[in-house]
Amino acid sequence: MGRSATFNILMYSHDTYGLGHIRRTMAIASHLRAPNVNILILTGSPIAGRFAFPEQIDFVRIPGMIKKTNEEYLPLSIKINPRHALDIRRSIISATTKAFRPDLFIVDKEPLGLKKEVLPTLQWLKRSLPCARSVLGLRDIMDDAESIRSSWRKKGVYDVLESLYDEIWVYGIQSFYDPIVEYDIPAAVRRKIYFTGYIPRKVPSPEEVRREKRRHCLTEKAPLVVVTTGGGGDGYPVMDAFLTMLESFGRPLPFRSILITGPFMPKKQRKDVYRRAKALGVRSYHFYRQMEKVLAAADLVISMGGYNTLCEILSQKALPLIIPRETPRKEQLIRAERFRDHGIAEYIPWHQVSPEILRDKVLLLLEQPESFQSAIRRFSMTGIEVMQERLNAFRCNL
Repeated sequence: MGRSATFNILMYSHDTYGLGHIRRTMAIASHLRAPNVNILILTGSPIAGRFAFPEQIDFVRIPGMIKKTNEEYLPLSIKINPRHALDIRRSIISATTKAFRPDLFIVDKEPLGLKKEVLPTLQWLKRSLPCARSVLGLRDIMDDAESIRSSWRKKGVYDVLESLYDEIWVYGIQSFYDPIVEYDIPAAVRRKIYFTGYIPRKVPSPEEVRREKRRHCLTEKAPLVVVTTGGGGDGYPVMDAFLTMLESFGRPLPFRSILITGPFMPKKQRKDVYRRAKALGVRSYHFYRQMEKVLAAADLVISMGGYNTLCEILSQKALPLIIPRETPRKEQLIRAERFRDHGIAEYIPWHQVSPEILRDKVLLLLEQPESFQSAIRRFSMTGIEVMQERLNAFRCNL
């Protein structure tokens, strides 16, 4: 049987925690879609249905899992044995792949999938669809070098990269952080690696930004600080420090604020944020469907510096102030350090965060943003452009 004229892309996003993986996957899918391209996303995100999926993009929901430790995962909603839940996930991934028969399979972040659930699918594709291409998409920084080297040796990742993946797309800039060196990538795998650059996000029009500002009753003279903690599961300390800082100011406040806790912040903490924000006259949300609009309206964005959030901030040319977590991974801290070194972002180490330090940083950045703004304007985000070039190469070789 001949291949269809339609090019099918299957994307896997394990989504055990937070919003970054599904947002990154959606951004890539939205830009790779074309008249003869179908994209199907395998995701464990419990909020995938909240996103608007463009034509020719759809998703298959696999049971959600949540990380308890680096090795222990539990079902997010259904109350069954974790091994049973993983068996269901693995079966859905395999069955979907065999029915969809992708020309391109893009795996996000985890080379083997959660608990090796993607490994049987990678092996089947290599054996049964030899013309299909399997690509691993890696954010620029995964963790500190020794942790990744140790984990990948233990799990046999280096062998899988060599035998089952055709290409590896690193969503970053080699001169900022080089995983080839840091993660000790063997020579046989290096030739498969393409550095795409950071992945841009949708940029709203000037009129859309004006409407967003009117929606929040913002004036041109009032600076706006947006605080977002991604999924929010571990973001309460950032929100607490920011609210304590606001509570220490006299009235009126010297800038406007919008808080976005994230849908996974524990309910008790979220209620505390809402209560205190309301008392200050500050708007707060648990989920913001069109983040690009509120970020484009902002003068300064405080975040924890996850890959996806930083892409969204820099796409809108907003100024980032990062408060990176340092456990269970050092990924956010390393990224914050590299971006500060290039003059693109400022950061406060997690263990140094206090309302006083936060206040000083916020006021200084609002009053003297010029050097950062200049570096941000020069920062080029080429991720989609390079991925489209690779997609065109695949299609030409079919």
